[in-house]
Amino acid sequence: MTADVAALAELAAELAEEAGELARRRRDEGVRLAATKSSLADIVTEADREVEQLIRDRLAAERPADGFIGEESDAGAGTSGVTWVVDPIDGTVNYAYGIPAYSVSIAAVTGEPHPDRWEGLAAAVHSPAIGELFTASRGGGAWHGPNRLRATTETPAGALLATGFGYDPATHDGDLATVRRVMPMARDLRRAGSAALDLAYVAAGRLDGYFERGLKPWDFAAGALLVSEAGGRVSRLDTSSARPMLIAAGGDVHDRLRRLLENET
Repeated sequence: MTADVAALAELAAELAEEAGELARRRRDEGVRLAATKSSLADIVTEADREVEQLIRDRLAAERPADGFIGEESDAGAGTSGVTWVVDPIDGTVNYAYGIPAYSVSIAAVTGEPHPDRWEGLAAAVHSPAIGELFTASRGGGAWHGPNRLRATTETPAGALLATGFGYDPATHDGDLATVRRVMPMARDLRRAGSAALDLAYVAAGRLDGYFERGLKPWDFAAGALLVSEAGGRVSRLDTSSARPMLIAAGGDVHDRLRRLLENET
């Protein structure tokens, strides 16, 4: 592998913190809605666009040959073999409402720019409202500051799980059916509203597992590397459908979740 993953991880962390500080300042100043996307509930703020542009501009200056995939702007092909996958504000609805569960998610990947064919190289997930930064590099582990992260290995009291629901009301019955399917193995369920933070918390052992349908690549590119570098496992099911299922957890919880969900009807 020719890419310097440690340098990529350092850059991802630096950008995530800089972008997170901008997002936090804009939140303090007051949120302005810019548009809706898939539904009236699926919103974009002016800050989403401004934060993504900051990250994109900084990457263009630091690594002009790299590709870029972001939530709020057009993808750009690169020539270096490295692509950056960015969610400027993951948890925009939380952000708009003033709920602190939002994050900046930045990943560097190599290979074909598709989540089933790329390999994660570096990742950073920053929680600006709380001031936490989670980082990972391929083969270098996952970290919260100086503390190395480890996914849960045992759940004697049942697994503390997290999930999320799509914005389309037509999908809610199916999402609730999925929750019913997994609750027999659960200690309890969390639904915080930021996939990137949920994945970071799985890596940190704060959650035992996470599952959700319909995520976009920028939602999980960074978090997936955090989980795998923390000793967990990440799978995607039904990848030919419009709403693939993502599962992330330590080995035993991952396998139990997968058994419950892979034959979901």
